[in-house]
Amino acid sequence: MHGQPRKPLNPDDDAASIAKAAKLRNLQSQLLHNHHNKIYTKEALEISWKLLELNPEIYTGWNYRKLAVEHNLQAKTDPESIKSIVDEELKLVETALSRNYKSYGAWHHRKWILNKGFSSFDHEFRLLNKFQKADSRNFHAWNYRRFVTAMKNIPEKEELQYTTDMINSNFSNYSAWHNRSVILSNLLKRKAEGFTSKENVLAEEYDLVHQAVFVDPDDQSGWFYHLWLLEQTVTPDAPMLVSSWPIHDSDMIVSFKSNLDETLLSTSTRYCSESGTFPLILYFNQPVEGVSSSTVTVNFMFCKEDLLWRPLSTTNSKKSHAWVTHLKFPDKEDNSSKVYPVEVRLGHSQGIISSSGSHYNFPSRFAFKVTLQCVELEAAEGGSGMKMLDWGDGSFQICEDLPLDLSPILSLDQLKISRNHEPTALHFLIETITTEIALFRELLLEIKCCKIGKLTLARLLIAHDAIMTYNTPVEYKKVNTEEVLELFTDLMKLDPTHSSYYKDEHSLVLMEKVISNRKSMSKHCFFYGGSSSSNLCNSVCLRLNKLSLSKIGSFEHLLWVQMLDLSHNELHSIEGLEAMQLLSSLNLGYNRFSSFTALEPLRSLQTLKVLDISYNEIGVHSIDTTRYLCSSPLSHTVEDNCDFDEYARDDVKIADTWEAVMFFKGLQLRQLNMTGNAISDDNFRILLLKLLPKLKWLDGKGVH
Repeated sequence: MHGQPRKPLNPDDDAASIAKAAKLRNLQSQLLHNHHNKIYTKEALEISWKLLELNPEIYTGWNYRKLAVEHNLQAKTDPESIKSIVDEELKLVETALSRNYKSYGAWHHRKWILNKGFSSFDHEFRLLNKFQKADSRNFHAWNYRRFVTAMKNIPEKEELQYTTDMINSNFSNYSAWHNRSVILSNLLKRKAEGFTSKENVLAEEYDLVHQAVFVDPDDQSGWFYHLWLLEQTVTPDAPMLVSSWPIHDSDMIVSFKSNLDETLLSTSTRYCSESGTFPLILYFNQPVEGVSSSTVTVNFMFCKEDLLWRPLSTTNSKKSHAWVTHLKFPDKEDNSSKVYPVEVRLGHSQGIISSSGSHYNFPSRFAFKVTLQCVELEAAEGGSGMKMLDWGDGSFQICEDLPLDLSPILSLDQLKISRNHEPTALHFLIETITTEIALFRELLLEIKCCKIGKLTLARLLIAHDAIMTYNTPVEYKKVNTEEVLELFTDLMKLDPTHSSYYKDEHSLVLMEKVISNRKSMSKHCFFYGGSSSSNLCNSVCLRLNKLSLSKIGSFEHLLWVQMLDLSHNELHSIEGLEAMQLLSSLNLGYNRFSSFTALEPLRSLQTLKVLDISYNEIGVHSIDTTRYLCSSPLSHTVEDNCDFDEYARDDVKIADTWEAVMFFKGLQLRQLNMTGNAISDDNFRILLLKLLPKLKWLDGKGVH
């Protein structure tokens, strides 16, 4: 274990192990007998004591002791007898911890005993000092310390000072740093006396962590605390709305059912609906809950009832960055070609809350206009009927000038948010990040291969760009992007063990660089079909292909996208894509998706008509590890109303394809390409045709 060669036991050790195992089996057998028969005599308790003393990891033994304590306490009324029972349990726990001071069962049992309320806490701190001297990083002891201090109502300020003392005696005490972050978070959240000024508190913390980082740069404890400190510095206390669709001041055109190729939609202000509704999307900088008709006011003349808001999350969480509702429009025959104003207001009443418990408190509004078009108007434009979408390079022409109605970036100014940031707080933020950048650049000049130093500098530079972009969105350009990309490239070489993480971070920064401003965005926007095709020339595709992306983000800039090409990348996840509710055509070909689980966000896109997932790794791996790594309904549950027998055939094993059934069932695809995946054979294609009744093209061929 841990690289140590296994050594053969000598005969004496071997005999002792055999004898110990026999003793454990005998004691365990007696314990189970007493447990099943509810025997709680003195002799029975002695047996459980001996067993737990030898092996504190037998949870059944601790559960038996709890039942015995409950039984014996019921028969005792005098304080001395009760104290004797409780002291016996505490003594047993201490004995067990002396054998294994990281025993979960023993620590939990001690908490359970103290919760009974019959014992004193005086001895607990002496016990903790004993175990923390033996191992100052024992997180079990630190967790228990938090429990005891809470039970005894010890002021958090005293515990904060205790962590200071422990850190000063050993900068490498990771558990002390962690405990400090827990206590400090609570004090700042409560705005306790002496902790009302977040800026002053954080400034002192930076001074403390600098001592640890610069005295011993090779120790990671201080570095991790610094990363946590940076997060506290740059993360806004309250959630903010950062994007929406439709965007503020836009003129929307909504058609009822286009006579054009319904898989091809035009620019960001054109939407074709088959359901008589169009989506309204809100995107926040943090996951939030509480978005409803009581917290968001939508003024639209056809809203007769409260709107139903839904969080866009694949984990069934009540919190999400993105929320969607659908606005119904009137009967097309009576109201075609009329313009209707829509106004959205939020933040005027509390109820939208972030994961940290902060309320949305930025009163904001945005407005847009909707023009409705009926089928006859579309037909007059001269549609050519549905055609198979061709993702080849020859089908696209670069947009020389990005259409004016494509405004992917929605700044807070556009949303008319009243910002109430104090100038002193903003000055502290910029000054702190700038100072930290200078310090770590200086450190990296001395220690060029400091991995965590490079990671910290990269995060500082990202934070600096984000702050400056927010406060001067027009004048400021992200000047640190190239340096950040270079840092992550260096880290992939220096630390190949964690190269996947650095690659993902590199991809997120690169994607932000590509789409965060109009000039760079225009280089990736293409017209589909060429200028000669009058009905398709306004169909804009965002092509982020061949960028070596392993992860995608910046979804707040992509809510408008209806046609997206992510092919020829290194993607293994599309988490967050569910926010793109307008997406109609998507190319994920030539990536690294190994299962349908990784594609689950697509199940939330009811507008999706064209999907290319060719030449991935679906079906290559016999065990889908994604379902254990990703927390998602598709990973762990099966819908109650899903009848798998409906798709059963002699030549199709549902046991091997249940994920495909769960994934494709309910999608409204017209075009699908699965070529080049291990799972794709003739039998699987038969299953797909049954799962997707509206399918017209499969793997580049028409479905007859």
